[in-house]
Amino acid sequence: MPIVHAFDPPERFVTGTVGEPGARTFFLQARTGSRITSVALEKEQVALLAERIDEMLDQVMSSQTTGTVVPAVAPLGLEDSDPLEQPIEEEFRAGTMTLSWDPDDERVVIEVFPFTEAAVVSPEQVDDDDLVEPEPEEVLLVRLGAAAARSFVQRAEQVLEAGRPSCPFCGSPIDPDGHLCVRANGFRRREPQA
Repeated sequence: MPIVHAFDPPERFVTGTVGEPGARTFFLQARTGSRITSVALEKEQVALLAERIDEMLDQVMSSQTTGTVVPAVAPLGLEDSDPLEQPIEEEFRAGTMTLSWDPDDERVVIEVFPFTEAAVVSPEQVDDDDLVEPEPEEVLLVRLGAAAARSFVQRAEQVLEAGRPSCPFCGSPIDPDGHLCVRANGFRRREPQA
């Protein structure tokens, strides 16, 4: 049986970073009372999770067949700009994540499973019907109300935007000393000095 870090609902569920832009480590962090679970993940996973939560809430909002109240944006008063809880003790690195809507409890359900080499599938194995996914050792299970989920999305977008600026030509991140832009035939573009 896997260890389940369950938060239903958490007092706080946020994403945040440790480190300088360009060398940041991203975390999901859930807290209830003094119990804190921190899971490391990639920037792209944060962006995708926030995007999918937003899309799912939009779908629930547009198909309002029940009395579910889903806010269109994060409600005032639910903003969370505080830093991650300290000390940060990584439980595991995120691999697969699942996202669903529980209509009975009217909650967003997020499951985060650890990354394992055994779960990596090679291109030759994609169509293999005998492939068995290994049982995870741990899982982070978070159940959020719609308003808290919109607040999570809002913070995730702010965390993502706080990184290095993107090149307007190629979209790659620009380091403080500029970057080699592939769309400018390799010329190094620098930001104007103020």
